[in-house]
Amino acid sequence: MQKKESFRNDWFSAESGSFIVLSEIKANGPYGTAPKDRPILEYIDKGVVVINKPSGPTSHEIAAYVRDIFGVSAAGHSGSLDPGVTGIQPVMIGKATRAVAALRLSGKEYICLMKLHRSVPEKMIRSAVSQFAGNVYQMPPVRSAVKRALRLRRIYYIDILEINDLHVLMRVGCEAGTYIRKLCHDIGLSLGAGAQMQELVRSKAGPFDDSRPVSLQELKDAYVSWQETGDESGLRDLILPMESAFFQLPRIVVRDTAVDALCSGAFLAKAGVLGYSANIIKGDLVAVFTQKGEVVSLSTALMTPDEIQNATNGFAARPKAVLMDKGIYPKVWKNRQKQED
Repeated sequence: MQKKESFRNDWFSAESGSFIVLSEIKANGPYGTAPKDRPILEYIDKGVVVINKPSGPTSHEIAAYVRDIFGVSAAGHSGSLDPGVTGIQPVMIGKATRAVAALRLSGKEYICLMKLHRSVPEKMIRSAVSQFAGNVYQMPPVRSAVKRALRLRRIYYIDILEINDLHVLMRVGCEAGTYIRKLCHDIGLSLGAGAQMQELVRSKAGPFDDSRPVSLQELKDAYVSWQETGDESGLRDLILPMESAFFQLPRIVVRDTAVDALCSGAFLAKAGVLGYSANIIKGDLVAVFTQKGEVVSLSTALMTPDEIQNATNGFAARPKAVLMDKGIYPKVWKNRQKQED
């Protein structure tokens, strides 16, 4: 079995100067646990598994299979795939389902086989396909889970991998909620030849790719092996900490003394910030982490990196979704009313 790369917990290693450290106060209290070191039941309950979805079951059925394998109360997927579509299907387990909404908004990548209805010169195909990079308008199909209304979606890139007569193999990176079937239809219309999506495989979903997808059978076997032998290694190879779902987001690392307040829904004060990503955009989503690498919340940035650097007070972020339970870190904060008094 190929071993997954270990979950990185070195939050203060500034890659290419992208992370700014204000204060290197190391976590040394008996609070919290590095994600990779969680006890196995907690590791499962705060985990995500990148399933290799086969053709046939729906995304909801895949999530239900994962839920039943572990006997947890909930499991959620990162965005629906049609039953006939294959590829990666990240599934959040247990408490990690609190993060599903954010993951569903992440960009996706697909490998698509489009079939033209009649032969068209290759030069025309390449020219037509290139015109669809950027913003496109789409009407959701009749059978869809969303309201049928014209909406704008962004195609980040669309690369032709191969053309073989009527068949065009493409790699498409796009905004969440883009319909690749509709994209193929529209390309066919622009060519005046007509086209349809013949096969589709999802190769990326947010920070997850197809480098090591997991089959349902592998997951079941690893779970049974753990129950029978007590060996956790198989499960730890297949499941990732839920923190891995937020690697694509800018991050803020906070003091231990600020964590419990944030778990109660408090705004993040500048005084609680130890370090932050240099690419934070005011008003955008950021992930807030403890010094041990645990995700505390998804929050809206209220300051730019320069403002965080120079401010002596004020709030750096407003909570959007709290992901950590209260009581894990010590309660050493005054409530907001007392602060205002």
